[in-house]
Amino acid sequence: MGTLAEMLSTPLGVIEWFVYLLAAVMFVIGLHLMNSPKTARKGNMVSAIGMVMAVVMAFIVLFAGEVSNGFKHSVAVVVLIVGIVIGAVAGVVSAKKVQMTDMPQLVSVFNTVGGGAAALVALNDILTSDGTPSLVVLITAGLGIVIGSVTFSGSLIAAGKLQGIKFIKKLTLPGKSIWNVVFIVLTVASFVMLCVQPEQRLLWSILATVFALCYGLVFVIPIGGADMPVVISVLNACTGTAVAMSGLAINNIALIVAGALVGAAGVTLSIAMSKAMNRPLLSVLAGGFGGSDSAAGAGEGPEGTMKETSADDLAVQLVYAEKVIFVPGFGLAQAQAQRELADLGVLLKDHGVEVSYAIHPVAGRMPGHMNVLLAEANVPYEELVDLDDINPQFPQANVALVVGANDVTNPAARKPGTPVSGMPILDVDKAQNVVVMKRGRGTGYAGIQNELYFEDNTQMLFGDAKASLQAVVAAVKELID
Repeated sequence: MGTLAEMLSTPLGVIEWFVYLLAAVMFVIGLHLMNSPKTARKGNMVSAIGMVMAVVMAFIVLFAGEVSNGFKHSVAVVVLIVGIVIGAVAGVVSAKKVQMTDMPQLVSVFNTVGGGAAALVALNDILTSDGTPSLVVLITAGLGIVIGSVTFSGSLIAAGKLQGIKFIKKLTLPGKSIWNVVFIVLTVASFVMLCVQPEQRLLWSILATVFALCYGLVFVIPIGGADMPVVISVLNACTGTAVAMSGLAINNIALIVAGALVGAAGVTLSIAMSKAMNRPLLSVLAGGFGGSDSAAGAGEGPEGTMKETSADDLAVQLVYAEKVIFVPGFGLAQAQAQRELADLGVLLKDHGVEVSYAIHPVAGRMPGHMNVLLAEANVPYEELVDLDDINPQFPQANVALVVGANDVTNPAARKPGTPVSGMPILDVDKAQNVVVMKRGRGTGYAGIQNELYFEDNTQMLFGDAKASLQAVVAAVKELID
């Protein structure tokens, strides 16, 4: 793209710079509007318009350059047109076809595409530059290649895990720590050599790409499903950083600002969620859960028996309650039962019951998973209450209905020596009555039984969450009518 001075030396260059600057401003405004659910749709639209402006401007600049060169490289125009069409079609189809329950997978796929695109842009800038690239270009483009490649392969594995693809879920990595160190060292060494020996940039950039791709694989393979929200945030931050580095390499202000915004948001989310789990971010990324004394704690199950209930009995409790708190988790997303839960909430509210939804920061498989899921079911945003605000309300709740949430409700987190020790939880056990909807009697991701299920005030409603909620809704309607 050339330097800023070269860009501003022509009328078209001035227009190009202005359009990219305007697009960058629209990205910032769009992100600000996404702070509130009421303006989030408008924020998406503003950001999308900014991106369309940037893409159209890139096409105009490329086309004008080909006109002045007599279309010597017309294939570039064709490739850009094909890329725009494929991207637009894929975006429209995914927006219309992908269900809200599949959003974690879609986000991972977008991270894959974003990281791969950033790496290719940076790789192209290094390999096609006239003469020897400057050290600044080598560093920024090299970082774009490395970070983008890690994001590409890592997000691909994350998407496969979330989608439940069998051969990906079964992947294991003996000696994961050793492989992590090996590929980090090889990747860093290749990056350093790329900067030191720019005349050999073809060799070193390819090696850096290959080693970074391998590191992305060994980085994500050991990480389990319950840690995926943090991993997706980290990969999202990597995507943004790679895009920003590529933007610096080609002097594109739109890419720089967009990448910086995404990177900063991803880092902030990653830190916030690891704090919500009371675990160091490095511990999450290493793929472990709990401390060295976890094994002992995991082997000691709670004493007592699980008391079962029925949909009809639960309906009676809900109808005669004054305050009900719903506690959604990944099981709700798996059963795609968010609409049934929302319908139950509407019925109870119309009957005069106070209804709230308790949201744990790491419930689900991506940042804000429960928020997105319930928004798709048209649950009013003001009814979604985060952990710190909802916990003091549990003692006043007549019924706490847990739907598919496990480890984030386990009272064992308050005790030392368990895999979940120290993790902030929802104080569901402090409600007057607790009913847990669960498919079976299995443990959560932490590998220990939930002590909540054996409490005197807890009853279990086993079965598919969607079918169970449908039965409860029907029973509530009969009681109200």
